Amino acid sequence: MARYEHLPIYRSAMQLAVHLENTVRGFPRYVKYTLGSEMRQCSQRIVALVIQANSERDKHGALLDLRRAVEQLLAQARICQETNGFRTFAAFCATVELAGQVARQNEGWLKASGVRGAPELSVNGSTGVR
Repeated sequence: MARYEHLPIYRSAMQLAVHLENTVRGFPRYVKYTLGSEMRQCSQRIVALVIQANSERDKHGALLDLRRAVEQLLAQARICQETNGFRTFAAFCATVELAGQVARQNEGWLKASGVRGAPELSVNGSTGVR
């Protein structure tokens, strides 16, 4: 199995997961056990997908799954913000920024893998097919 601890995307994904573990702890009870739980699971899946992509020879499928997982997490964070789940706006901003770091690094990894025909996805969620 390939080593992954040195990867910047792995460190960013772990930072996101730890941030969400600590942030969800302060959510109101209903949000903690609904959206908070889903966000925690999604962040853990993101870490797992980084590890999976690093260990596979053909990384394209895992990187596209990683892209979808980050977008799902961002959508959940937006819903959580709209329903006043985050205690502070700063916690929401930190979540979006950390997820954005993972998304940018994932896009770079996709480009570096040399796969042609994969639509690019910006951090705000729109596809930029060239």
